Amino acid sequence: MQTTANRKLFKTPFSGEYWKLAFSELKNPRTLVFAALILALRIAVKPLSITIAGDLTEGIGFIINAFGSMVYGPVVALLSGALSDTLGFLVFPSGVYFPAYMITEMAGSFVFALFLYRAEISIPRLILCRFCICFFVNVLLAYPIHAAYYSIMLGKDYSLTWIRIVKNIVLFPIEAVLLAVIFRSLLPPFRKMGYLFSGTDRLEFSRKHVLLLAVLFAVGAGCVFGYGVYSYNTTSLSKDYTPDQRLARNRAIEEYVMEKHPELAAEETVCIIESAYPRAFSPEVTYRVAVYKADVSGAENPGELMEELEGLSKSKAAAREEMTKLFTEEYVLTENAKEPEKGREKK
Repeated sequence: MQTTANRKLFKTPFSGEYWKLAFSELKNPRTLVFAALILALRIAVKPLSITIAGDLTEGIGFIINAFGSMVYGPVVALLSGALSDTLGFLVFPSGVYFPAYMITEMAGSFVFALFLYRAEISIPRLILCRFCICFFVNVLLAYPIHAAYYSIMLGKDYSLTWIRIVKNIVLFPIEAVLLAVIFRSLLPPFRKMGYLFSGTDRLEFSRKHVLLLAVLFAVGAGCVFGYGVYSYNTTSLSKDYTPDQRLARNRAIEEYVMEKHPELAAEETVCIIESAYPRAFSPEVTYRVAVYKADVSGAENPGELMEELEGLSKSKAAAREEMTKLFTEEYVLTENAKEPEKGREKK
């Protein structure tokens, strides 16, 4: 927290004096009391968040976090972020507690402080700091943490959901404007009390600021589009096959393989789709197919066993003793092969 003994402001946090002052806030009783009040307020407003989908919420906590981090700096902000996540869960428990989630809380507080602590508060600063948090913290940093949570705590795979990305990109301009409006109202009284030394002269919106918002929004939207194309091209369609779909599509691809390899014996050949990658803006799908020789001669009902083998996934097929892999090939087929309605019925 700023004192009358040192009113110095910094353009960037890349200064030894900046960090010396930031660490000194840990010894300032006034700072610690203010941080405790901000912490209590952050926890109190957590239930006021609106649930968008699943664990994705939107509230006013970011405004309180930003203002507090601006006052007490990055060092106290890290501690405040950790306590906010832990105490917030204890007071308002939801789901299973996962300690790694405090990393995103700490990172958000830290970024706010880096941009706003002992700085001349301006519209570009508020816009840039909110963009960095929305994009780098809430999306990029949060992804491996969510993936670890789903894997360790729930035993499931996690994929970055579109609604999380879109929410952060779409709401970023609105949140940046809210920060500017509220800071313009709060800075004067807190400056009089000696908590801050920045004025409000640079908190007037202009066309340049609107352009900056538009450019950053376009950058975020472009990244979303690029990720969408990448995700579409690298997510196998076979991952979401139902048992009936898997059986039908394995049989459909088997007909294609048999045409390419007439030397194979139809009554003992089983084809398993190991992956099926689509291509954005193209009707083509790249199938990776494993061709097996199945031995069902010792089965009581060879027909039923053969049907069971034909409906297996990649991992299950590899584990079956009745199956011997002959070879693996890739085929690029059109959209018609992507959703086959029926496969060949074996007799």
